[in-house]
Amino acid sequence: MTRTAAASRTSRLHWLDLAGLGILAAGLLCWATGALPTADAVAGLTRVAPLVLFLGTVMAMVALVQASQLFDVAALALARLGRGSHAALFACCFLLATATTIFLNLDTTIVLLTPVMLALAAATRAPALALAMTTVWLANTASLLLPVSNLTNLLAADRIGLGFADFAARMWAPQLAVLAATALCLWLAFWRRRHRELDRYRVPAEPPRIDDRRLFWTAAAVCAGFVAAVVAEVPIQIVSTAGAAVLLVHCLRRRRDLLSWDLVPWRLLVLTAGLFLLVPALMRHGGDAAVSLLTAGADGDAGVFRAGLAGAGLSNLVNNLPAYAAVESVIPPGNPDALLGLLIGTNVGPLITPWASMATLLWFDLVSGRRSGIPADQRLRVPLGKFIAAGAVLAAVATTVGLATLVWL
Repeated sequence: MTRTAAASRTSRLHWLDLAGLGILAAGLLCWATGALPTADAVAGLTRVAPLVLFLGTVMAMVALVQASQLFDVAALALARLGRGSHAALFACCFLLATATTIFLNLDTTIVLLTPVMLALAAATRAPALALAMTTVWLANTASLLLPVSNLTNLLAADRIGLGFADFAARMWAPQLAVLAATALCLWLAFWRRRHRELDRYRVPAEPPRIDDRRLFWTAAAVCAGFVAAVVAEVPIQIVSTAGAAVLLVHCLRRRRDLLSWDLVPWRLLVLTAGLFLLVPALMRHGGDAAVSLLTAGADGDAGVFRAGLAGAGLSNLVNNLPAYAAVESVIPPGNPDALLGLLIGTNVGPLITPWASMATLLWFDLVSGRRSGIPADQRLRVPLGKFIAAGAVLAAVATTVGLATLVWL
């Protein structure tokens, strides 16, 4: 590669690309210098390997499904359901995103609904940012009710010893409170009249013309199988790998023009691996003491609030999965309410920074369209300042009302 080509490629790197590369480099440096022992490094990478496999395969799957026009057809159905009313469309999108997050999981909401919302905005001139933010916020805030809704829920339920029904019995009231806060913040920040181009959005009269029906029906079968397998509790990385494999084989035989290295979401992969190297190193060198100071010294209701707020704050600094593991490690056994409070903090709180949760990182890669196959007219430039400011308000309000409801009932 010539110096000019290399410079051009570097200039096209998003700041999140550079952040991911920097975090991976820092994590590898900790490993190389012994700040992170090899055994701990291997354990961290082994733990994150299923997540990396999921991220790598699901982005390829989404890009190929996008090319099939399946998301365009789904967007038309959603547009017709709202009949031109922004309030009705908001209600439909809110309920759909909530249901997919609760009963499938937050990653499924991001993967399947984000492209539909972008296609919906392009076809109807409904506010694209409002539709996209509805998806990413509810993927996080609607993930409290069931163990299957979020990986952190499974970690907490295993440690506390709560089954499906018992977990839901403890979390239904906080989940409702958080959803109410999310609906209010979404409407005020993104859906009000001042954010819309039209008083009523345009409902397309005709369905989109399907250019490749074999690819369309293959993609439809893959998405149906994806949902069915998630419901059957097949590990999500196996589901995404199988779905991507089916589509890749189809494209190798019939649509090689859709295959390129851009299908590989390298930013997500390097950032995820880097976080699971860097955060354990920081925990070994003073991080555990700092986390203990945030959560120790308070019992009862105060302890629940401290655990939840610490989890929310750390999630926005380093990502919610390592944040959950860090705070969980300093909560003494026999304190299930503190663990549930931590769960509220690490599920609802990571709304401020783009890296606060893997779901949000996945969403950023999708809406940018840089490696997800989203057409240029459907890509979205997210104003980072507004994303951070609005996310900070919702994170503070929703985390507080969720924790308050948990300790009250």
